Amino acid sequence: MFPAPRQARPAAADPPGQAAAQSLLQRARELQRLPARYEQVLQGRRLGLMSATPDGEDARLFERAARGLGAYVALIAPPEARVGPQQLDDIGRLLGRLYEAVECQGLGAAVVEQLAAAGNVPVFDGLADASHWLADLASDWADPAPLPQRRCWLVQAMLLAALV
Repeated sequence: MFPAPRQARPAAADPPGQAAAQSLLQRARELQRLPARYEQVLQGRRLGLMSATPDGEDARLFERAARGLGAYVALIAPPEARVGPQQLDDIGRLLGRLYEAVECQGLGAAVVEQLAAAGNVPVFDGLADASHWLADLASDWADPAPLPQRRCWLVQAMLLAALV
């Protein structure tokens, strides 16, 4: 129903079909109406945030969304540009052992895809980025809540779809 969470998805990837998008919006609306029901649903889960700009708006949005569900978020320095394919595989396997999901921001799609393949955990390519299709879905969501909050609920809905 939702995009395959175990695949890296480029930030500019096409959104899911209409039915999946509606299901995602339904979950986000439920998060909006019943926040207490979900505030600890990911308690004890460790998520990684790999970003060159961990203080940026998109990184903070991911952290707020994940922590709002009770998850622990670890900041991870991105691999250097000169890291080779074998080293990326090693990094991906390590990430898969340490975290239940990883959000990558500002990395190339090929790097994210390789990390996802090696790690065997959900690896998101800019799930909380302003350029991701979720941000467009949040913009189209007719609700008086501020856009950053609508984006947060949608990121939370995707995290729940991938991890619960």
